[in-house]
Amino acid sequence: MLLFCGLIVAVYARLGAVDAEDALINRHGFYKAALATIFCLTSFYLFDLYDFVVMHDRGELVLRMLQALGLAWIALALLFYVVPQVMLGRGVSLISLPVALLLMVGWRLGIHWVLGHPELGERILIVGSGPFAIEVARETLHRPDAGFRIVGFVDSDPELVGKSLINPKVIGLTSELASLVKSESIDRIVVAIGDRRGQFPTQDLLRLSLSGDVSIEESASFYERLTGRVLLDMIRPSWLIFSSRGQRARVNEVLRIIIHRIVALLGAVLSLPIALLTAILIKIDSRGPVLYKQERVGKNGRTFTLMKFRSMRVDAEKDGPVWASNGDNRMTRVGKVIRKIRVDEIPQFWNILRGDMNFVGPRPERPHFVSQLAQEIDYYEQRHLIAPGLTGWAQIKYPYGASIEDAKKKLEYDLYYIKNQNVMLDATIMFETIKTILSGRGT
Repeated sequence: MLLFCGLIVAVYARLGAVDAEDALINRHGFYKAALATIFCLTSFYLFDLYDFVVMHDRGELVLRMLQALGLAWIALALLFYVVPQVMLGRGVSLISLPVALLLMVGWRLGIHWVLGHPELGERILIVGSGPFAIEVARETLHRPDAGFRIVGFVDSDPELVGKSLINPKVIGLTSELASLVKSESIDRIVVAIGDRRGQFPTQDLLRLSLSGDVSIEESASFYERLTGRVLLDMIRPSWLIFSSRGQRARVNEVLRIIIHRIVALLGAVLSLPIALLTAILIKIDSRGPVLYKQERVGKNGRTFTLMKFRSMRVDAEKDGPVWASNGDNRMTRVGKVIRKIRVDEIPQFWNILRGDMNFVGPRPERPHFVSQLAQEIDYYEQRHLIAPGLTGWAQIKYPYGASIEDAKKKLEYDLYYIKNQNVMLDATIMFETIKTILSGRGT
């Protein structure tokens, strides 16, 4: 609305009241302003201006705002040159640019101030003081714009009262929960007790829950909602049992499969000219086949043959399977380019149409690495509960990695996706994937 109103103000400032009304009403000016607004919003999205984790720094916010508006105005200038009929009026863009920048920077700084203010937001009390509790607090402190404020911890050990674990202190005992909720104006209690036997304040939490004065949430679900991943150290067997999919989830899965097949078919058709050009360049650049076929592990541990455009030399794995790394010297000249812009993944549309994969899901790994990672990482094989994908939640949330620790972090995102998969989450991942490809990140 601020962008749209800024454009309207610029029309009046440039053309005057009479001509502005004529331009807006008789010459479809409102629709043209809406089109320009869409260009700006798209540019903001590409520059991560809707990601609070990225935009926590105000200097970075202003810089990206300038870059995003600059890109939007360049795109609009090209559009006006090709289709002059969509122009609001000569000189309107020059006036609207500083107006929009002033409005958006002021609005964003105001919002960040409100969301990051220590006295505003949902006040959180953490029950427990062990590693789980500290990890939840640490992640919350790293995301001030999420609107959560850690007031402190409570524990059953009197000796811990007054001690600082990271920044908030242990402010009381679990037996004092009711009085602390009232005196500290607590909005939400996060229960993060590792060993619950003999320590869990069942009666106190039950009374508070029934009173309706405070929300009570288990630490694992709070952590998932905050970070978009599952902390492996917090997983218990009950998590896997209670996250099993029922009848509604199976209907949702059928709908998702249909959508994924349609997207893959469209992708295969639209990318055909690029695929043909890529095949020709690969043949010219180096000896060997155009396609690279590799065995991968799919749903329920079944293996299938994944296809990609070959981006490495034919002898790249003469000494055995090796993880690809950043700046891998085994890549060909064409391979470096097609991996950078993800063109090497195009043949996987066929894998999706054939039913080996979905468009969205955990990335399929090679059997050699699966057996290795399953021994090193608990619950690793749970990522095979669903079909793998060409892109996934882990791919858009975590940078490219080639180590056991990286695989562990990506598994946390994969398990979150498995638990929360739905059509809207798939759509989010697809849009984020497009943004990732355009920006060239994560290769």
